Amino acid sequence: MTSPAEMAPAGPRQAPPRAIAGWLLFDWATQPFYTLVTAFIFGPYFVAEIARDPVAGQSQWGLGAGIASLVIAILAPILGAIADAGGGRKIWIAGFSAMLVGGSLLLWFAMPGTSPLLVLFVAAIATIGVEFATVFNNAMMPDLVPAHRIGRLSGAGWALGYLGGLVATVIALGFLVADPATGTTLFGLAPVFGLDAVEHGGDRAAGPFSALWYVVFVLPLFLFTPDVPRRLAARAAVSAGLRQLRDTLRSLRHNAPVTRYLVAHMVYADGLAALFAFGGIYGVGLFGWSSFELGVFGILLTITGGLGAFLGGRLDDRFGPKRVILWSLAVLFVGSAGVLSIDETHIALFIAVEPAGEGDAAFGSTGERFYLLVGAIVGAAAGPLQSASRSMMVRLSPPDRITQLFGLHALSGKVTSFLATLGVSALTALATSQRVGLSLVLVFFAVGGFILLGVRDRPAE
Repeated sequence: MTSPAEMAPAGPRQAPPRAIAGWLLFDWATQPFYTLVTAFIFGPYFVAEIARDPVAGQSQWGLGAGIASLVIAILAPILGAIADAGGGRKIWIAGFSAMLVGGSLLLWFAMPGTSPLLVLFVAAIATIGVEFATVFNNAMMPDLVPAHRIGRLSGAGWALGYLGGLVATVIALGFLVADPATGTTLFGLAPVFGLDAVEHGGDRAAGPFSALWYVVFVLPLFLFTPDVPRRLAARAAVSAGLRQLRDTLRSLRHNAPVTRYLVAHMVYADGLAALFAFGGIYGVGLFGWSSFELGVFGILLTITGGLGAFLGGRLDDRFGPKRVILWSLAVLFVGSAGVLSIDETHIALFIAVEPAGEGDAAFGSTGERFYLLVGAIVGAAAGPLQSASRSMMVRLSPPDRITQLFGLHALSGKVTSFLATLGVSALTALATSQRVGLSLVLVFFAVGGFILLGVRDRPAE
């Protein structure tokens, strides 16, 4: 049987180490936004302190994420096509980086009592910026390594990103975010810069901190990683790009592997996005976790996710991205079901446990410790799923249309996340239950995996 590496075309020679290092550091630069702002510190802070109650907060956060996803879904393929026609990706990354940095800085002003809609608007601006910048960064991959090393490059990027998220989270918990019960950080210190725990200064600082982190570590990409030369002026690039996108969309009818993969990715990626968006928020409603405890939870998921991505990159080059994705989806389904089987007095739905008591240490109850365990399993599967998905798109994409197809890849990962996040939001509000709302992610994992079964992960012709 021919291995994926043997089937792959030779592709470009290996880029210089500093060029690859600059590209890899993009994942390191962006991950703290997802870890600190979206998942484990600012998002749960929004639910606990800005929204009316956890159920309303989960619903509103889902609405904001859904609207941002819709904007990304509509524009990503269009902008990708224009970039492919005109050449040059760094200028796009720079523009969207400004949105990420500006939106993240403004989150500092999200005090308790601030209008939830205003906070959601600012968070959406930052989210749109980071997602669009990622589309153009992903499209650089085929210019850096031969095709048979794409899996390792993608896995190394995700692993480094997770490591960046881990380091940033440790810094945030060690110096910025205080435990409300003690007033001290993870290191037993008073928060730096006079951040007031009562005013949730550490929680609000997650935005500016992630912005500063991004600015520092994205610079090597601009300095050392080569870009595709500019080929057309702006107006000509728009015209040529839209025409090329039209041709690409028409050609999808005759390219079953790409089309089926994009549909599968559309479904399972939306389930993963919803799980990440609401997993920490679910812990707030279930156990009353503070940002301190959520940050520790985030560290655990980041460690297992990074290890999973690193291992997944090697499995990808050996067995192909399709198998890695399917294995990851199976583990995610089981882990997510485990998360949803927990409440204050039960694990695995039927096993009675003692709830947390007043004065208990962090993660003192059996339910919380079980939540940590299944969360670690989810993190370990999420890393290789994301890495192999990026690798799969590279293997299936014609080189001259890589950015627009990554735009379609972004669309497929966002267009129904508008429905997934809003679906979780609506189901949560309708059932007045966070568990019922979040259970929707299981459907997305199962359906996405079923669709992927029919995809051949072969190189693009």
